[in-house]
Parts: sequence; structure tokens; C-alpha cells
Amino acid sequence: MHYTLRQLEVFLAAAHTENITRAAEKLAMSQSAASSALKDLEQQFSIQLFDRIGKRLQINELGRALRPQAEALLDQALALEQGFRRHDQVGELNVGATLTIGNYLAVDIMAEFINRYPAAKVQLNVANTAVISQQVLNFDLDIGLIEGELHHPDLEVTRWREDELQIFCSAKHPLAKKKNLSNEDLLAAQWILREAGSGTRQAFDRAVHELLPDLNIRLELQHTEAIKRAVETGLGIGCLSTLSLQAAFDSGRLVPLTANGRDFKRYFYFILHRQKYRSEGILRWLELCQNS
Repeated sequence: MHYTLRQLEVFLAAAHTENITRAAEKLAMSQSAASSALKDLEQQFSIQLFDRIGKRLQINELGRALRPQAEALLDQALALEQGFRRHDQVGELNVGATLTIGNYLAVDIMAEFINRYPAAKVQLNVANTAVISQQVLNFDLDIGLIEGELHHPDLEVTRWREDELQIFCSAKHPLAKKKNLSNEDLLAAQWILREAGSGTRQAFDRAVHELLPDLNIRLELQHTEAIKRAVETGLGIGCLSTLSLQAAFDSGRLVPLTANGRDFKRYFYFILHRQKYRSEGILRWLELCQNS
């Protein structure tokens, strides 16, 4: 074999950081050792994996093509090392979740996961669907839990569970006592919504697609709690997952609204890179999610 795992580690760290100094720091190496490892790898096969732009390393077409195989190989090598050491097979796991899932489902799942596998180290990153999917594509995350529909040739997207959005307003809003919202009501209202790129916004836009050009969107916010607070103060009406609203409905601070004939159902999904090695940790996490 004409390459080492260390060379692959440097290649992948450089792909992540786009800088050899930061790659070296990530691997606890000297800058010169990391630079030499990458240079040796390229020279051994007479290839170039990066375009050099000043101090920045931009992965090129060949590097992008080889990166998934290198990622999978290193994941398998780590799993083999854990097997040799006879430690708990579930090691580190980097999970990404969209905001609704992250705030209302993933933390409980993570707590149960750690309870079952005390040696596991789990990191949870919460962002919108667009960000999580890109991080899975970049191998920055082992697995993503998303709300939005997604199609990408390099991603395996698996339906997880059903969810439903709910229109809502403050208890003092003029629409609070209306049994069913007409199209005129929806167009006259001021809306407080999630930002474009989020799964929640994607589902909302689909449900009211013919009204979108004329909809009065007053605010677009990235956080569900901020939207709930803005609606509670009377700035407008909102639409979020029922998961995030139940406590506010129970307390009477917010009121659910009905728009008959509109489909606010959607699904949550798992996403993994197709070439990502399915480690024991990933398999156990998926199993726990399916049973939750």
C-alpha cells in the first residue's frame, strides 16, 4: 500500500479547514509535518488534490471525487481500532438536527442514547435544513435529522415520522375566536414565519402556495421561540410545528387556528451521505430514533 492513514487524515482535515495550518492543529501535528504528509501523498501518485490560492487550499474535482472513499476508509479504520481495543463499540457521533427536531426531539433521544451507551460522545448541532444537509455532504456530520424535503444524488434520505404544522395567534388577536380562516383572512393577516431554507417554511409555502405572492410576511425569524414570542405580543400570526406549540396552547398564551382544506402535514427525515460508513454508533442512533 502506497499511502498511510495519516496522509488520508491530513487530506481530509485540509478539505474540512481549507488551510494546512488549521488542519495540522486539528490533528495535533506540526504545520510542516502536515504539509509534508499532503505533499508526499500527491507526489506518490503524481496528482494534485487541491488548488492553492494563497494560504487557502480549495479542494479540486479529483479531491472531491476521492474524498468520500477516504472518509469511509478512515471511519472503518476507527471502528476496527475500537474493536481491537475491545471498548464499547459506540464511540463519537456527530448529529445534526433542524430546529424543531433539535429543540423538541433530539435532546431527549441524545439523553437516552448516552444512558444506554455511557462511553459514547455525542455532539448535537442545530441549524436549518439547508445547513444540516450541506454539513452531511461535507462529512462534518455523521447523520442529519431534518424537516424539509430534500433530493441530492449523494444523500440517502429516509422518511422517519409524520409531523404537522399549526397556524396560531395570540389569545387577544382578532382571529382568535374565528372557527375557520378564509383565504381573505390569510391574505389580510400579518405573518411571522421561519426563514427560507428551513423545513418549516418549505412546508408552509407548499400549503399556501397559490397565496404566497400576495401574503403579508412581516417578519422572518430563525428561532421558534422568537416567533412564538412575536406572535404572543400581537405582531402577527404564525405557523410552526405542533410539537413546539402544545405547552403554549395548554397555558392559553397562544391559540390554534384552522384553515380547512389546506394540508399542513409533513415528514421528518434521516439523511446520510451515501458513502458514509455506517458505524455501530450510527446504527444504534437510527434504531433508537425509530423506536422513540
